[in-house]
Amino acid sequence: MTDAALGPSFYETVGGRATFERLVAEFYRGVADDPVLRPMYPEEDLGPAAERLTMFLEQYWGGPGTYSEQRGHPRLRLRHQPFKVNPDARDRWLAHMRRALDSLDLPPLAEETLWDYLQRAAFAMVNTFED
Repeated sequence: MTDAALGPSFYETVGGRATFERLVAEFYRGVADDPVLRPMYPEEDLGPAAERLTMFLEQYWGGPGTYSEQRGHPRLRLRHQPFKVNPDARDRWLAHMRRALDSLDLPPLAEETLWDYLQRAAFAMVNTFED
């Protein structure tokens, strides 16, 4: 949403929903064949997970609040608690997300801003150091 005093949101600046859909689609292309991450998604089709991540990222970056309307507060650590998110899983997640982000060809400041957030989020999800 654009606020005259603040200017366009990050969401609008990077291209809105279409950009986040492309990011997430490319990310899940990598996850689909990842032997560590794929088992964390019990649904046969990764489509529902992709839609949830798209809605979350849209909302976080200033787009529609559809994620919270449909799913409530994000509670990211709580939602990821049932899964063993160790440093290997984190690093694999980041590798797939890095490739996805690179595919967008965003302006450098937008790319750096998004990557900084994704890294911090990935490190925050680690809930075990066991293999």
